Amino acid sequence: MRKPLKLFVAAMAVLTAAPVLAQDAVKVSGKTEILWLGQSAMRITTPGGKVIQVDPFITKNPKTPAAWKDLSKLGHLDLLLVTHGHLDHVGDTFELSKTNNIKVYAPAGLEDTFTTLGLLPPERAPKMSKGGTVHPLGPDIAISMVHADHSSEFMGTDPFTGKTYSFSGGEAAGFIIKLENGFTIYHMGDTAVFGDMKLIADMYHPDLVMIPIGGNYTMDPAGAAFALSTYLKPKYAIPMHYGTTPQLAGTPEELIKALGPNFATKIVVMQPGETQSF
Repeated sequence: MRKPLKLFVAAMAVLTAAPVLAQDAVKVSGKTEILWLGQSAMRITTPGGKVIQVDPFITKNPKTPAAWKDLSKLGHLDLLLVTHGHLDHVGDTFELSKTNNIKVYAPAGLEDTFTTLGLLPPERAPKMSKGGTVHPLGPDIAISMVHADHSSEFMGTDPFTGKTYSFSGGEAAGFIIKLENGFTIYHMGDTAVFGDMKLIADMYHPDLVMIPIGGNYTMDPAGAAFALSTYLKPKYAIPMHYGTTPQLAGTPEELIKALGPNFATKIVVMQPGETQSF
């Protein structure tokens, strides 16, 4: 009777394992969904269903469609990433962190300002800095902080005087977000062109780059084209941080023209409120 028993146990093991294998297959072959809400506000839904909001400048963003001004429309969020301290990137961070009870990763000096001013409790303001990699959503999703060439002041209210001051925002950063299926996103935040973009490309191999093109405060389309063609060379690029104010005059059309007709990267031009899948 031992042999039939062994066969029965083996068969049951296969049947028990089947749903797990099927779930893993769906997870690996799933799509990455990007919702752009204007400026640098990107909601990323991972292949496994986790939702990451980067730079949530939404309710006061003139380019965010009215339908999205209600933050509840974002649905449940699992993580917030803030690239630097300017208000057009911090935006609705504190309300979203509170209502979703989720952590905020931002430059270390900016996290200190948030907690010192009582805007975030320490347990929702974990520390990291450039070069660090964390896994707050589990081992299959890696978040790395990288350099950005930009400033990072935070305008906030002193709780003792009630006056508005400029507080330390640490150093501006970008984020590398490697998802469950290996698809890798580089959200550049606000930045000028810098040579170590090549190092970032060589280390992390981003498939999708979210790149500022507005000019004045960041790269303009010509600078962005140089960064993409010389250093980054991703499969896809989404232009962002343009058209929100008159100073941000760069356009996707200028970026595409600067890259030329033979450039291999696909430039994905989105409208605020639009979703794209990769």
